[in-house]
Amino acid sequence: MAFKTPPPKPGPGTRPAHAAIDLNQSTVSRYIQLATLFRRRIETGIWAAGAQIPTVDDLASDYGVARATIRQALDQIEADGLIDRYRAKGTFVRHRADKRLWCEVKTDWSGLLRSRPGATIEILSVEADRMPPSLKEMTGEPAPSYRHFRRRHWRDGQAFLLADVYLDERLWPMVSNKNLAELTALNLVASLPGVTIAEVRQTLTIGMADVEVAGQLSLPLNAPVAFVDRSAVDAAGTLILVAAGIYRGDVVRIDVKLNEAFAAPAE
Repeated sequence: MAFKTPPPKPGPGTRPAHAAIDLNQSTVSRYIQLATLFRRRIETGIWAAGAQIPTVDDLASDYGVARATIRQALDQIEADGLIDRYRAKGTFVRHRADKRLWCEVKTDWSGLLRSRPGATIEILSVEADRMPPSLKEMTGEPAPSYRHFRRRHWRDGQAFLLADVYLDERLWPMVSNKNLAELTALNLVASLPGVTIAEVRQTLTIGMADVEVAGQLSLPLNAPVAFVDRSAVDAAGTLILVAAGIYRGDVVRIDVKLNEAFAAPAE
């Protein structure tokens, strides 16, 4: 039997080979794609805190782009405070990006009603006589009209959630300014006197931040975000609430408790 000689171990100063990346698959600018890639390398510790990253020339060679494109990408992550660049010395990782997965998207009723400690709510706009989009895809009988309000949620000086809420217009007179500025959408509805919520639905999808969302949440363009759509139907079968939230992808976490016992398959 013939044995193959194992490849030599990488010596000092060598760089791990990267799988070929086709930057032409997306219409997003190459430097933005690379900035996202480099940011992820820091977040996962591939580029460790205090370590020197490859040179501009090396990165340009690795990814088949111009040096100016690499510099633009590094400008992006430098602006995020992730690297330090020194003339004649190189570029070093300032620190490993924090995994700030503190914003839990709950999947149970009691969790959905729980407020996030330390969070504040900014009211961006309020409009009367508006209808939610995509009503045909929702359960419940639509209300005659809705009050639409857009809010931005903050914690520790960082905006983490942009939410468009549609509330049955007939319920709006019962909403206090205090509750509007302090309660999450479902908690707000559940607090209204005489309102009984019979059904709640929640849908989560993953996407990327467009120009508007990136600006509102201080995110890079095309950064990952979580779209969380919720709706509530009252005891009479009326769709009284539609809430569309967009969460920063770098802080959101979803925990689902599985109660089913899984037995090993019989042989």
